[in-house]
Amino acid sequence: MKRFKKIAHFVLPSVLAGAFLFSSAVSAAEWKYAMEEALTDPQGLYATKFKEEIEKNSSHTIKIYPAGALGESADAMEQAQAGLLQFIDQSPGYTGAMIPEAEAFLVPYLMPSDPKQVNIFFKEGKAVNEMFHKIYREHDLELLSVFPEGEQAVTTMKEFRSPADLNGMKIRTMPSPLLLETYKAFGASPIAMSWGELIGALKTNMVDGQENPTVWIEAYGLDDLTKVLTYMGHNHYTTAVMANADFYDGLGAKDKKLIQDASDVALDYILALAVNLDAQGLGRIVRTNPGYKIVTLTEAERAPFKARAVAVEKAFIEKAGPRGKAVIDQMKKDLVNAASKAK
Repeated sequence: MKRFKKIAHFVLPSVLAGAFLFSSAVSAAEWKYAMEEALTDPQGLYATKFKEEIEKNSSHTIKIYPAGALGESADAMEQAQAGLLQFIDQSPGYTGAMIPEAEAFLVPYLMPSDPKQVNIFFKEGKAVNEMFHKIYREHDLELLSVFPEGEQAVTTMKEFRSPADLNGMKIRTMPSPLLLETYKAFGASPIAMSWGELIGALKTNMVDGQENPTVWIEAYGLDDLTKVLTYMGHNHYTTAVMANADFYDGLGAKDKKLIQDASDVALDYILALAVNLDAQGLGRIVRTNPGYKIVTLTEAERAPFKARAVAVEKAFIEKAGPRGKAVIDQMKKDLVNAASKAK
């Protein structure tokens, strides 16, 4: 009996120490994060900053999967909802068919062009930070951040300054019902297709143009495949960072705070950076492609597009229902508040 106690005296601490180490190893997890862009694009820069914050303040690690690593956007979203991915960054242009209310971010001429107002709207707005959290939750997603990547620009083979000029132009859009509705209202013939198909479609004249932020247009040489870049002032490219809801709910309070804090830091970082990225992209286009035409529509030229945008907003509300209208109404209030704070 005494011998057993002596062995136990030496063995049990070792067992307990091993159990502690095993527990610590289990608590240190590798979390998977998928996105629609490359590491050098806005989504990649946000993801990298998020990863830095997580790894700096915990024993967890983040593995980032850039665009195409896990298939198309729809494939990645399926994996996120199934819990195979812990985090995903995806634009409402891709999630809109699944989450109709998210297409509110695509309603043309709702957002202002002033980046300061836009940043205040995304950081402080009730629609973004309260209403959309509840909506995304219904789709097994915990919304962490929503941020703009830059003003949308349209690149085409021919110059346009009116809806009549767009007549018959085949404009590629993301697979969003509201984006298709938008370009139909603007006078074009929109074609929905994934990002992976776009460059080939431009090269083979399957489409006559497309829309994206300037930083994307320059980074992927879309200016080399078209002849004119036009700022219509109609929208910003918006994206949303989400976590799988079951994964998030299964975390302890410490890890939840870790994720929220990392999201806040990454959001501040990308909001400060995105405007400069767009300007830098435009500067590189001007330097490297001096014959490329850059057009900014005047307020008078934008007026008929704005008039047609009213029907697009109406179509959004009809599809998204009363809650969609409530979202739009709150977004407008948030934008008024952002405008007053930006003065």
